[in-house]
Order: sequence, then structure tokens, then C-alpha cells
Amino acid sequence: MKKLFTFFSLLMLLLVTAPALRAQDLPADSVRAQMIRDWERAKVYTNAYLAVMPADKYDAKPNDSIRTFAQQMLHLATANIGLMANATGNAMLYPPGRLFSLEKTKSAQSVDSVHYYVNESYDYAINSIKKMDMAKLWEPVTLFGFSASRYAFLLKVFEHQTHHRGQCTIYIRTQGIKPPQEMLF
Repeated sequence: MKKLFTFFSLLMLLLVTAPALRAQDLPADSVRAQMIRDWERAKVYTNAYLAVMPADKYDAKPNDSIRTFAQQMLHLATANIGLMANATGNAMLYPPGRLFSLEKTKSAQSVDSVHYYVNESYDYAINSIKKMDMAKLWEPVTLFGFSASRYAFLLKVFEHQTHHRGQCTIYIRTQGIKPPQEMLF
């Protein structure tokens, strides 16, 4: 009975104190370190997608009304840079006009160019997080009419690249190729 009472006492203590723990209470260096690990893993995972798609299929698309594989990956890359600049406050690598026209630029859609821009975007994201003033993590920022903390925007940037890489699974499968195995860790 005493063990049961101790267990329930600890459980109640946890239930009462857990809501008081907030993301803002996490050590900033721990948040930074986890984000860097996740972005480094995402870069490796995305490169596996780039490697498995045959070079002569970068212009393939499952449906005429959507982006090609190359355009999809360039969209991922430009958003990594543009959204990460907004989230961290760092300068973009390219002027917005040039950055956001990449996916429509034929020369950018070559295999080598896609690899270059995608990897550059991941390096930019990782370095931006490394350089970010983590004291500003909870500072509000606005983009496209949406306002949220820098932390929330960092999560959205990661979500966005995950979403578009995931879409590329269909592009790869329509070529009769098995996509890379999921890399959660």
C-alpha cells in the first residue's frame, strides 16, 4: 500500500508540475544542438533522394499540373533559405528575385545545379542556426501575414522541407524505384 501511495504521489506531482514546463524553459544551447542534428540528418536524407533519382529523370513529374522533380527540390532549397532567413534574421544568400526564380530557371534544373542548390540550402540552414542569437528565439516575426515566434518559424522551415522531400517519394516511385529508407535518427 505504501508503494502504491508513493507511486500516486509522484504521479500527481508530475501532473501538477508538468504544465509549468514550457519550451521557453529549455536551455537554448540544447534547442540549437537538436536543431543542428535534425538539419544535418535531413541533409543526408535529402541527398539520398537526389542520388536515387536517375539524372535523366530530374525533369519527370507524376502529373502535368505539378512541378518536376528538379523543380520540387529547388523549391525545397529556396524555401530553406528564404524561410530560414526570416526565422533567424540572417541575410539571404541571394536577392529574393533570383532566389525565388530558381525553380523556373532551366539551367538551375540540371542534376549538378539541383545538388548544388539543395546542399547549399542545408548548409545555410545549419549555419544560420549555429549563428542565431538564441536569446531571440521567442521574439515574434511575421511572414506572409502569419506571426509567430522565431522558434515556431524554425519548426515550420523544417516541416516545409520534410513535406516537399516526402512529396518526392511519389516522383521516385513513378520511375519504378524504391525511395530511400526513412531516416528518423
